[in-house]
Amino acid sequence: MSEKHDASENNDDAGKNQIWGGRFQDGPSAIMEAINASIDVDKRLWREDIAGSLAHSTMLARIGVLSADEVAKIHDGLGQIAAEIEAGTFPFSTALEDIHMNIEARLIALIGAPGERLHTARSRNDQVATDFRLWVRSAANGAAEAISALQNALVQLAAKHAGTVMPGYTHLQTAQPVTFGHHCLAYVEMLERDRGRFLDAAARMNECPLGAAALAGTSFPIDREMTAHALGFDRPTANSLDSVSARDFALEATGTASLTAVTCSRLAEEIVLWTSPHFGFAALSDAFSTGSSIMPQKRNPDAAELARAMVGRINAGHQTLLVVMKGLPLAYSKDMQEDKAATFAVFDALELVLAAMTGMIKDLTINADAMREAAGNGYSTATDLADWLVRVLGLPFRRAHHVSGAIVAIAEEKNLALDALTLEEMQSVEPQITNDVFNFLSVDASVASRTSYGGAAPKNVLAQVDRWLATLKGRDQ
Repeated sequence: MSEKHDASENNDDAGKNQIWGGRFQDGPSAIMEAINASIDVDKRLWREDIAGSLAHSTMLARIGVLSADEVAKIHDGLGQIAAEIEAGTFPFSTALEDIHMNIEARLIALIGAPGERLHTARSRNDQVATDFRLWVRSAANGAAEAISALQNALVQLAAKHAGTVMPGYTHLQTAQPVTFGHHCLAYVEMLERDRGRFLDAAARMNECPLGAAALAGTSFPIDREMTAHALGFDRPTANSLDSVSARDFALEATGTASLTAVTCSRLAEEIVLWTSPHFGFAALSDAFSTGSSIMPQKRNPDAAELARAMVGRINAGHQTLLVVMKGLPLAYSKDMQEDKAATFAVFDALELVLAAMTGMIKDLTINADAMREAAGNGYSTATDLADWLVRVLGLPFRRAHHVSGAIVAIAEEKNLALDALTLEEMQSVEPQITNDVFNFLSVDASVASRTSYGGAAPKNVLAQVDRWLATLKGRDQ
């Protein structure tokens, strides 16, 4: 979508390129047309392109470049074009390269001379920069909304399972008991950071390039504040070169999408583990599972696996855009035409991932008994024993750690849980231990004791659930 000549020069016959004007006497070769045209990708920017033209033409009328009659005809024509695109009857043409010239050519065909005046004081360079910012801003805000929906599903699940004990892991080895509600809320916090990054990106990109023209601005007395505010931007961009060449807004948004996809992938991986027979912590219904073509007993968590895999597609789009931009001098280069395909692919995939994750969280059936049984395995309350030795007997923590390890060794040798050992067996390692220790060695006692801020105690989880419910409700108002 590189800038060429004013639309008023587009009067060549159909056999020549109607965009480039009188300097180019021959039409492009088939190969050039194929590599140059972007309409199959950027036609999804039609809403943004029409919105930009409405704002631009209104401003041109305000400064006296267009008459009231001309701007009325332009607005009517753009409305008709929007209706045609919505109805699927718009005649898209690869010969016209991109969405901007397709709409402009159709406008001229519909209303004649006023359509030829629309491109005054703008370029396809600032036009596409504006359209693309509008689209990416909308996509970033849409992703933030979808993240809130996933958070809400997780908070609802956490509320139901604030006291459901499960094993907490490090290195995928049983570490300490937590609750499933606490586990769910960990992802709510992670997703909140992802959501915040999208909102930050949307706020940072909220400057309007329209009026920067090809790269140097324009000699017409345009009102860029007017067009910026008409399109919902906070302000116009301050430097015309930067206006048309910047794509960091898309890089930031696609980078945030990559981070969000990683968050979702980690949760998807846990769903894959939880729903396996080896864990048996949860189950997905047929709505989010598939069967095997040969093994009738199988229920495969394909939705989770595909959500996990889509990180590759999303990160590839971000990397593509990084590579496109890495060596470009100011200002516009045709390389930038590749920005949209990559960015569209990123947000199409992310939209699907977030919808799938939200659906699966709502669909999960939790096996609380299996979680509780697993929580007691692997001597998960050994740290509670060490804490008791420090808190009650006053042992230094390193000494308490050693004593607890020795007691765990006895339990392992006898194939017993810690709280199934006798007092005498514990006293053989540390004579000062009393019966009081058994009040702290169950998984329920363990999680109930984790009352520090951010800890896994059920009362903490319920307090955090209340906080999140209020936060999410406030977003809906």
